[in-house]
Amino acid sequence: MQNLLDPAILFFVFGVLAGALRSNLEIPPAIAKFLSLYLLMALGLKGGFALAKSGFSPSVLVSLGAAMLMAFIVPALGYQLLKNRVSRFDAAAIAASYGSVSAVTFVTAMQYLENNGLSPGGHMAAALVVMESPAIIMAVLLANNLRRAPLSASSVTPLGKILHESFTDGAQLLLLGAMAVGYLSGEAGQAVMAPFSIDLFKGMLAFFLLDMGLMVARSFGSVRGQSVVLLAYASIGPLVHAALALVLAAVLQLPAADAALLMVLSASASYIVVPAVLRYAIPEAQSSLYLGLSLGVTFPLNILLGIPLYTWVARQVLG
Repeated sequence: MQNLLDPAILFFVFGVLAGALRSNLEIPPAIAKFLSLYLLMALGLKGGFALAKSGFSPSVLVSLGAAMLMAFIVPALGYQLLKNRVSRFDAAAIAASYGSVSAVTFVTAMQYLENNGLSPGGHMAAALVVMESPAIIMAVLLANNLRRAPLSASSVTPLGKILHESFTDGAQLLLLGAMAVGYLSGEAGQAVMAPFSIDLFKGMLAFFLLDMGLMVARSFGSVRGQSVVLLAYASIGPLVHAALALVLAAVLQLPAADAALLMVLSASASYIVVPAVLRYAIPEAQSSLYLGLSLGVTFPLNILLGIPLYTWVARQVLG
């Protein structure tokens, strides 16, 4: 209930209601893009400042290794589950969406943890970047393999191009660049940038979640009529992915805050980077399917219920 009464979350709910009522309220695309870039820059700076204080340690490498492992486990499980229930191109695309991550979900979770007195490591922002690309690469390899049987090799998507797009995506580069700036500038940089990266953050997040609520409402149409299996995967799958992340975090003895973020990342689904790449890489897949499920079902469930649930469970299990 506390999460639902957070102003940023309330603006998200308001956006969903406004969109469902077919209001003409909208955030201009240029402003929405600026808000997204601001949040990534501020998050990167926060992570860099925190990393400058804590430094690199074996525990940091363990956390990043766990994130990389989950980035391979989630899409592999998703594809195996869905490949006989939808077309294999659709299965690969959906698996890629759910194997990748949602930066907005992560940013919202960071804010929620800080509001509840938890301080995750700054390196978890790097975990967000680490988990972005493996699922995309796996999906492209699966799609190329599917094409080779009935079609000529000319239809195969060049993996090098996909790798370039995955690793040079502007959002990822901005996040990493901001982390580097925060790490190199340290406490002095944090003091200078605090009005930008801390004081404005909550308001900017609320404004951006308002826009996300409007987008979620617009995506409801593509969710209607989908099979029960796909809707179940979009709503129950994230819980399973979060549970797997919790088990891994417990085995590796990660701090509760880091474990909660690993659960959030594992349970989230990409609706920005992955769809942009897959429209070119796997044109055989229905973009309305993987985008509708991730944005229309999984994203609002994680924002409203998932984040507080994962945080509570991580606290109970890991203290």
